[in-house]
Amino acid sequence: MNLWDTHCHLYEEYYPSILEEIQEAKSVGVTNFVVSGCDSKSNQEVLTIISAFSSCFGVIGIHPEEVERYTIQDLDFLSVHCLDERIIGIGEIGLDYHYSNENKEQQKELFRKQLEYAEKYQLPVVVHSREATQDTIDLLKDYKVKGIIHSFSGSLEVANIYIKMGFKLGINGVVTFKNSKLKEILPMIKNHIVLETDSPFLTPHPYRGTKNSPKYIRNIAEFIAQELQISVAELEEITNSNIRSIFDKMNELC
Repeated sequence: MNLWDTHCHLYEEYYPSILEEIQEAKSVGVTNFVVSGCDSKSNQEVLTIISAFSSCFGVIGIHPEEVERYTIQDLDFLSVHCLDERIIGIGEIGLDYHYSNENKEQQKELFRKQLEYAEKYQLPVVVHSREATQDTIDLLKDYKVKGIIHSFSGSLEVANIYIKMGFKLGINGVVTFKNSKLKEILPMIKNHIVLETDSPFLTPHPYRGTKNSPKYIRNIAEFIAQELQISVAELEEITNSNIRSIFDKMNELC
């Protein structure tokens, strides 16, 4: 089995032993990991992790919640290190209006700057969009980029818009939640999804209330396969093909 966790935050503040997390995941068939940065500290940590573990690849970016704190130096760091061999995309970037929308324009400007890097260096983006769907779509249309919509939980209509724009949809433990409506649209979007955990967040059922881990990709995959009435092997083939279609560097690295 060769399952991928396409979005996890394997930072030291969450995991006493990153090696142990990786080993546990590999023991259940999760073989590769995309570690996502979101601020100055975590972006640097991503570089450390991907240099230490051959099964880990990185995306670096500035999360919209950092809009009040990021610096020009943080953007300069992205422009330099997005060209590193094992950095395969720019993320986690986007818009988040959940807690406050008073800084909408600042968030949009930060998003634009990072989309410009992605377009310039021909890198995919990993997009965080929370209560900001229309603005996210409108901004993405301004740039020639592809990527993944992280933690997708929208409607079929929204899914189809993203798919037509060249994006894949990141599906994580949310799909296992009893009140999730994702299950209803899975048959229509199954050929356009990738698997992710967002560890340490969004732990799937029946482990909710505990810290998430990349090893739970196996549980998410089994749940989705059961919903779609296909084998995990078939789901693996679909999602791995989607990963390679988005992360061009993967075709060179492995």
